[in-house]
Amino acid sequence: MENVVIIGTGCAGLTAAIYTARANLKPLVLTGTMPGGLLTTTSIVENFPGFPEGVDGYELMTRMQAQAEKFGAQVKFATVDSVKFGDGVTELIVDGEPVQTRTLIIASGAGHKHLHVPGEDELEKKGVTYCATCDGALPMFRNQPVVVVGGGDSACEEATYLTRFASKVYLIHRRDTLRASRIMAERTLANPKIEMVWDSVVTEVTDVAADKVTGVKLKNLKTGAESHLPCTGVFVAIGHVPNTSLFKGTLDLHENGYFKTDGTVLTKIPGVFVAGDCVDSVYRQAITAAGLGCSAAIEAERYLAGLNS
Repeated sequence: MENVVIIGTGCAGLTAAIYTARANLKPLVLTGTMPGGLLTTTSIVENFPGFPEGVDGYELMTRMQAQAEKFGAQVKFATVDSVKFGDGVTELIVDGEPVQTRTLIIASGAGHKHLHVPGEDELEKKGVTYCATCDGALPMFRNQPVVVVGGGDSACEEATYLTRFASKVYLIHRRDTLRASRIMAERTLANPKIEMVWDSVVTEVTDVAADKVTGVKLKNLKTGAESHLPCTGVFVAIGHVPNTSLFKGTLDLHENGYFKTDGTVLTKIPGVFVAGDCVDSVYRQAITAAGLGCSAAIEAERYLAGLNS
């Protein structure tokens, strides 16, 4: 029987692991399909406290994991198949094996949103991707025109990163102003290798018949005009969807899929807590995820202390 099981190894999960490990609870931390979470796909994180020069996202998560393991956390590269909540005990099936725990911290994070247009799914990994830092340096994109779809900080960061490799980066946004923070927007608009395509959406990724990306079909939302923009890559950066489908029907979810709480990390089931991007639909920052992970860990400690009192 475990004292604490943590699902997820992003900022929320690993912060919870650090706190519960320091409390000598020996947490079992399950990585899921993306160890380190979405932050591992970010090149430079400039707004995490303590790193005035910025820090590579993968490096930050690696250091957080090492810190948790230093205090006794056990990190297991595994995926949760199912969860069953009982009276004071939660049973998980992890890669086919049962695991029982007194408390559960769900920090399952979020995944990338898709465009849901023809050609997107068929050409994924053949020019369609959701991570510039993962795939931007591939030979198929070097010295070639590429497209980034989105208008927030992630899209601006992806576009800027891709200027290292691509001959031209087209940033397609459905509005006429960027949603990104001021500093990110200014950097993007000032980059001579980035060309904005305003008020437009992608309606199709071509060409499935060629089994590779050759361009995108666009529609201008103001004029209705349609066009075709040649490119070899489509980088989708339009936001995220919470990884909560495993708990549909057992824990309360909002319509957008995020966990529903009373403003804390508590769920309707005693001993089960939520933290990070799977519950936070407003801020979705590394530092706020870490804060929620800390809160969940403290609540788990208090819950276990109450069982033993």
